[in-house]
Amino acid sequence: MDIVSVALKRHSAKAFDPAKKLTAEQAEKLKTLLQYSPSSTNSQPWHFILASSDEGKARVAKAATGTYVFNERKILDASHVVVFCAKTTLDDAWLQKVVDQEDQDGRFATPEAKAGNQKGRRFFADLHRVDLKDDAHWMAKQVYLNVGNFLLGVAALGLDAVPVEGFDAAILDEEFGLKAKGYTSVVIVPVGHHSAEDFNAALPKSRLPLSTTLTEV
Repeated sequence: MDIVSVALKRHSAKAFDPAKKLTAEQAEKLKTLLQYSPSSTNSQPWHFILASSDEGKARVAKAATGTYVFNERKILDASHVVVFCAKTTLDDAWLQKVVDQEDQDGRFATPEAKAGNQKGRRFFADLHRVDLKDDAHWMAKQVYLNVGNFLLGVAALGLDAVPVEGFDAAILDEEFGLKAKGYTSVVIVPVGHHSAEDFNAALPKSRLPLSTTLTEV
């Protein structure tokens, strides 16, 4: 697969065909993309809500009313909708959960290697939560790494998607009790097949020239 061709072809879908659903295999691949995204120090400070039923999508769409009602149909008409959530606190228990999973997955040859890995992760965690005190922002950035990885992966599967920031996070957090679980909603990504009403599908891609955005040294 030529991933550059995928990047050149993909677009942000503005309208979805509600009659076209993902296959069970495609839905499972969405989960794999979410799980295996990169993150700084493999911290994985995220949680995902995957809605595919009409009831589930309607719950997510509650956050796309009023000012954000223009995004309601995208959520309701898509086959699947992913809510990307960031942790609100990067506590030691989470760091231990990560390193224990790495250990279980066979990433450490010795106990010393595990301890060294955890020391390095704790260094960066403390840099943000103690020194810079921007850990919430840092964790949100890791979620955005996942979003970017997800969008490209979805396009490689031949599916359409759109990242949505236009929603009321307070409503969504309340709907799913996210704050009580230590998370907050960051981005919603509807996934499916675009409809004939998706004007963006026929438009040429537009990006600033590399002469403006790239410096080679």
